[in-house]
Amino acid sequence: MKRRIVISGASGLIGSALSESLRADGAEVTRLVRRPARDGSEVQWAPGEHPLDPDVLAGADAVVALGGASVGRLPWTRAYRRELVESRLRTTRTLATALCELGADAPALVSASAVGFYGSAPGEVLDENSRAGDTFLAKLCVRWEEEARRAGDDVRVALLRTAPVIHPRGVLKPLIVLTRFGVSGPLGKGTQVWPWISLDDEVRAIRHVIDEQLAGPINLTGPTPATANDTGRALARRMNRPFWLPAPAWALRFGLGAAADSLLLSDADVRPAVLERSGFRFAHATVQEAVDASV
Repeated sequence: MKRRIVISGASGLIGSALSESLRADGAEVTRLVRRPARDGSEVQWAPGEHPLDPDVLAGADAVVALGGASVGRLPWTRAYRRELVESRLRTTRTLATALCELGADAPALVSASAVGFYGSAPGEVLDENSRAGDTFLAKLCVRWEEEARRAGDDVRVALLRTAPVIHPRGVLKPLIVLTRFGVSGPLGKGTQVWPWISLDDEVRAIRHVIDEQLAGPINLTGPTPATANDTGRALARRMNRPFWLPAPAWALRFGLGAAADSLLLSDADVRPAVLERSGFRFAHATVQEAVDASV
């Protein structure tokens, strides 16, 4: 019998790659979209405005929730911080409520979260049992995961604490511009550990979570730690450009506000303990391999 996966946020970087991968293997993908549906593979919804009919989710093997306003859009004004929060809570709450109505017959909920859950923890090795941090993104992730758990005890809920994706449309997007013009360099000290994952491994890991019926928090991050400098130098090496011009922490905070500490200066050595214990094998073991595969 053909598998069916329901995806919200299917038009984004991860969602589109996941949809393509699933369809290539013969799975049926139902996309939840905010515009009028174009064909039978799409269902229009309005999270936060109208409930989702549980029948849309009934019979699926899993519901993958990937929606949310981009954290890469800067600056984080007060209004945009509110959108970052509400866009995640609304979509997750709407899906969790519909799944709760299905009870024991509900498919699994595979819900996006982020390694931002851990905030900044210099010198610590972080796994899925580590405590939440106190940055803006950490507090957002805590609330985000609480919404997913609203699906109830009858529903298997997996929380994808995803690292920034090494891709030209992901974390590399602003770095590529700086590197191309020869003005990339250390961000702050540059020695802060940046979690990362390749797009290929992100998609493979989500499918692994579905196939292996994993539940609870799961860190989707590469197996080998890398600093901000490691990532910047890997990109500069790939593009044959210099890596030399530092951006002091005070300047980043002045220009970006809360986004600087949450995105660029955060130091979090996050390890994929659950994935590795479950037998997952990474296609890209280092940040250099991930950069080389994507640029």
